[in-house]
Amino acid sequence: MSRWFRSSCWATAILVAALAGCALPSAIAPTPTAAPSGSQVSGPSTPTPTARQEVAPAQVVQTPEFVALVVQPGETLASLAGTWLHDPARAWEIAEYNGIVDAAPGQELAIPLRPFRRGGLTPERYQTVPILVYHQFAEKSTNKMIVSRAAFEAQMQLLKDKGYRVVTLEQLLAFVEFRGQLPDKSVVITIDDGWRSMYDIVFPILKKYGYPATLFVYTQLITGSGKSLSWDQVREMAAQGLDVQCHTITHRNLAQRQDQESADQYYATLLREITDSARTLELKLGKRPTFLAYPYGDTNGLAVALLRRNGYQAAFTVVREPNPFFAPNFRLSRAMIFGDADLTKFEKNLITTERKALR
Repeated sequence: MSRWFRSSCWATAILVAALAGCALPSAIAPTPTAAPSGSQVSGPSTPTPTARQEVAPAQVVQTPEFVALVVQPGETLASLAGTWLHDPARAWEIAEYNGIVDAAPGQELAIPLRPFRRGGLTPERYQTVPILVYHQFAEKSTNKMIVSRAAFEAQMQLLKDKGYRVVTLEQLLAFVEFRGQLPDKSVVITIDDGWRSMYDIVFPILKKYGYPATLFVYTQLITGSGKSLSWDQVREMAAQGLDVQCHTITHRNLAQRQDQESADQYYATLLREITDSARTLELKLGKRPTFLAYPYGDTNGLAVALLRRNGYQAAFTVVREPNPFFAPNFRLSRAMIFGDADLTKFEKNLITTERKALR
């Protein structure tokens, strides 16, 4: 956003308030609400000056589209996002909307109350979101399906160093359903199956970097014996913020009928794989899953129809391409990360923009 536009937003907001017959007071501070309601977001009470620091009168003007204000001493983009958008993590929206990196006292800002870039659309390009998928980890990689601890740590560090934002599947869903927006350079991290290395290696590294992630488990694997996770370990990670979703019961291919399997048997088996696994997760974790990762990445029309009918919101393949906002919910793509991938190869999966016109 240009400096001219930002100044115009501020000036227009002040002018609208004046023309509406309000003598603009030194502060317009509506009572805050617990959560956003429609397009109107309530704001904070006027900060109380301290003996050590004189605080200039707050100037706040609110419309259904944005809040225009002057930054007060001690306020940051995160604190403003917490006050007006009810989530400090949404500070990036204020920064992007105003074309800034940080806020300074006395600065005029417009805080958007509605998505201003749904689908990551601009005149030049549209946004894409890569979803990474891992399987097993070890101190050292011994085959293609195992990623070493050092490699995974280096990949997470690369995301941080190069300004990628790790987002949740819920945020991704709002993006692909054109309900919300994501930061530029957004990426999603997922891990499949339910191996013990998730607890020993992956989760501590994710916590170190503050990255959200989703673990897709097939419930038959969660026994706590040998190399697999226990339900206690899954519950512990879920209590600390790990998103746990469904990967069926047995990890069978949902798109293929097995030998000697009748059409009725195939239907009944698919239904059981999809519904019984969800019931197990709900029983063990207290939350019913809404996302499913297809075993082997394979699906068909019957599997999609059963997922829709049974309350799932999206499902994931292993097609190696990023996801635009118009990607189909039940065929979202993920890029498998293998143990032999160096950082150059890893970074080729992080395509977050497509410079093609939508025609």
